[in-house]
Amino acid sequence: MSGYVVVGSQWGDEGKGKVVDLLGTNVNMVVRFQGGNNAGHTVVVNNKKIILHLLPSGILNADATCIIGPGVVVNLSVLFKEIDTLESQGFTCDHLKISDRAHLLMPYHVKIDELQELRAGAGKIGTTKNGIGPCYADKYTRIGIRVCDLRDWDVFQEKLKVVLAQKNEEIVKLFNAEPFDYDEMVATFKEYRERLLPMICDATDKINKALDAKQVVLFEGAQANMLDINYGTYPYV
Repeated sequence: MSGYVVVGSQWGDEGKGKVVDLLGTNVNMVVRFQGGNNAGHTVVVNNKKIILHLLPSGILNADATCIIGPGVVVNLSVLFKEIDTLESQGFTCDHLKISDRAHLLMPYHVKIDELQELRAGAGKIGTTKNGIGPCYADKYTRIGIRVCDLRDWDVFQEKLKVVLAQKNEEIVKLFNAEPFDYDEMVATFKEYRERLLPMICDATDKINKALDAKQVVLFEGAQANMLDINYGTYPYV
């Protein structure tokens, strides 16, 4: 067998993290392929309970390459906090790679998610308010900012300037809330960029080469079928 795919068949919380943790000790690669930090996978190592929201559960296996794939939306603040937490407990994250095609979950996505839920009142969806939906919406309306954009700092700044102007207009005029400061966000992502650059990779190429070499690849799903935008209990997905 060249690989496993672990997905939930209900509404999440089926115990996928435990299964991934069990299988992940005997694989060459673990790939998180969709979702964002709205997931919550719990694993136990040496009687320590570790909860992961964005990192693949296989990150605890230092011998397996861990990849955050192109279908994932990446909140860099959450990512680095999880890495720092693991490293403070003696784990290494040097084997983590992130697809250059993954979309960045920006601070304005989180804020818009919160404001949309607040405005909806009793009719709210009940999202995790982590900005997942707004980030995917930008991806499909082709205004999202991707991990690869951070490789060229000038490109990133120009894209951010255009998109942030649009998002700030929405935040102020539609929700009557405070806008984001462009310069502050640029400074924040400049720090993120230095740390992220060594992790960026062509995930598709890496995965295909691993499969061609008959390595065992574990694909780790988040959420579940009934939360799927097409097949789930829409709009509560």
